[in-house]
Amino acid sequence: MSELDQAVRAVVRDCLGVREGEDVLVVCNPATQGLGERLRAEAEAVGAEGVLSVMAERASHAAEPPAPIAVAMVASDVVLAPTVQSLSHTAARKAATEAGVRAATLPGVTEEMLARMMSADMEGLRRKGRAIAELLTAGSQARITCRNGSDLRIGLEGRTGIPDAGELTEPGAFGNLPCGEGFIAPVEGTTEGRLVVDGTIATVGLGEPVELVVQRGHLVSASGERGERLMELLTAAGPDGTNVAELGIGTNEKAILSGEILEDEKLLGTAHVAFGASAAIGGTVQVPIHLDCLVTKPDVTVDGELVVRNGVLVV
Repeated sequence: MSELDQAVRAVVRDCLGVREGEDVLVVCNPATQGLGERLRAEAEAVGAEGVLSVMAERASHAAEPPAPIAVAMVASDVVLAPTVQSLSHTAARKAATEAGVRAATLPGVTEEMLARMMSADMEGLRRKGRAIAELLTAGSQARITCRNGSDLRIGLEGRTGIPDAGELTEPGAFGNLPCGEGFIAPVEGTTEGRLVVDGTIATVGLGEPVELVVQRGHLVSASGERGERLMELLTAAGPDGTNVAELGIGTNEKAILSGEILEDEKLLGTAHVAFGASAAIGGTVQVPIHLDCLVTKPDVTVDGELVVRNGVLVV
């Protein structure tokens, strides 16, 4: 069995716990149809009813799928979404999981990436993801600093941290695959300061560091060409497009810096801050955009307790 076959098997049988007689919907784009068919076939091999639904690519991450697919998502037992643009932060995905559907999104995934990252130490990922989620849940404020000049303070009071560690067997479970982070939706209006992004910006890619300035929970300026493009994408979604939507910390030792945010945000010891939609992960903002921005060697504290030191996870 190839590494890819092993990864597909792990996704369907271990992470989602697909069972005989269940309805499994696989949503993909033409560019990801090959992997979508592999996932559908593996679901059928378990004895489930596997359905493949191919849709056109969306304009951005968090843009909604077509209405027939949204309806089918709610009617399924399990949804797998190896799409180019992420369905994680859509109202359709949130409605499905609220209805008890187990869902995994795989935005931007490649076969090579899936095979490599799913070979990580899954027990280690789960331990680290839970530890980060517990700290974020218990905390009232996180702080990100780095040698490039970041100093960002993020309010967490009352919000619940979420481990992304491939444990998706319970009704209503949701996560990314390949997995490897702990994350939270910050309290709207609380984030203040500066973040220097030296890693990937979702849909924008890699390049020179970008200085982001955040005031009262919204991104107000971003430097350079990458920053200009980021602001264009976010503001096109309206005033809430610049909302600080997520703080995440990567835990996957098999991830490498690739320019694809699905992988890069999982890099062990990195931190990412996202802007746009947060409703699907515990916030209150629903807009058709969600873009993550990566800091590769941060210091991260929660209420003064060190979580990451210069890109090294210490929990």
